[in-house]
Amino acid sequence: MVVSEGFEATDDRLAERARSLIDTKPDVIVSGPELPLRTLQKLTQTVPLVGMTEDMVGEGLVTSLARPGGNITGISLLSPELDGKRQDILIDALPGARQIAAMSDSKVTSPQHLQALQRAAQSRGIQVSIFGVRKPDEIAAAIDAAKAAGAEAANFLATPLFSLPGTRNNQIVMERITALRLPAIFQWPETAEVGAVLGYGPRFTDVYRQRAQIVTKVLRGAKPSDIPVEQPNRYELVVNLKAAQAMGCQVAAGLVLRADKLIE
Repeated sequence: MVVSEGFEATDDRLAERARSLIDTKPDVIVSGPELPLRTLQKLTQTVPLVGMTEDMVGEGLVTSLARPGGNITGISLLSPELDGKRQDILIDALPGARQIAAMSDSKVTSPQHLQALQRAAQSRGIQVSIFGVRKPDEIAAAIDAAKAAGAEAANFLATPLFSLPGTRNNQIVMERITALRLPAIFQWPETAEVGAVLGYGPRFTDVYRQRAQIVTKVLRGAKPSDIPVEQPNRYELVVNLKAAQAMGCQVAAGLVLRADKLIE
């Protein structure tokens, strides 16, 4: 039996709901992001957990990508590195912008990571201001605060809290950046296809398919400790020129030429 854990990372009943899953004695639990996966890890060392998080090694969930150890394997998105890559793309896309907002999940994004982003931007003459969000009802206010503080663009750092396509939280984000005409970049290319100016990273559908293949290995008898944690197979840059025009900005021609997909 396969159990897919679908509760939100912000759920205040994580332990209770995790225990209820384990009590069903499944053959494998498909889990993620970090907080639900960590909760499950604390409750069982025997049920295989196939997760997907921003940085499995950095989060301490596995020993290494090649030899995860324990009962966890899955997909590591390597998001800390990609957050910096997306920041560079945003700066390249809007060369006239001098002030950028980094929208972060205060529960999971480390101060060191945020400081590294600020230092990298400063080396290019750009100021990055941090706006943290801890729960969904803070999202709209944080975006409003970023715009009021003078942000000319926003880098939505990797977190399922507000960047997962199709969720209510992401809908709130899209509504606010559209209303405020705030160009932004996200970790999923699909987000640019539904109204953001930029999206760079693996396709959400691709990594879910990739994780399903790992689940199949577990069901066929492989131990999570023997299955290397995988990384996304492909990264894609989507540029939405239609959204850029609606927000009153122009994406630099050089960045347009680098796009894997253009929406006009």
